[in-house]
Amino acid sequence: QVQLVESGGGLVQAGGSLRLSCAASGLTSSRYAMGWFRQVPGKEREFVAVVSWSGGSTLYADSVKGRFTISRDNAQNTMYLQMNSLKPEDTAVYYCTAGTPVFTRLFLTQSNKYDYWGQGTQVTVSS
Repeated sequence: QVQLVESGGGLVQAGGSLRLSCAASGLTSSRYAMGWFRQVPGKEREFVAVVSWSGGSTLYADSVKGRFTISRDNAQNTMYLQMNSLKPEDTAVYYCTAGTPVFTRLFLTQSNKYDYWGQGTQVTVSS
């Protein structure tokens, strides 16, 4: 049984930083791309970032590029999202995901291309 468990969310002031973690278990192979989406009430789930199974390739939403950094440690079965220079508009529930979509922007940014999801962690950025 695959489980993805997020941690590290919380309340932070604008300009601050948070580091999200996603611990994966039950994945039979490390050859899954892993990523982060976020969602606010009343809106669709939004792509944030994704990292290839090797960690060698990454893709970011334009809204977070230069502020967020995604990484993974396959030996620890854990993925990270370092979020710096946070803005109030980054407030959302952040979801960890894993899957094997074709590694192009067209597919990687679509939530329905991923196979597994965590329960989400709340990030709140105050102004």
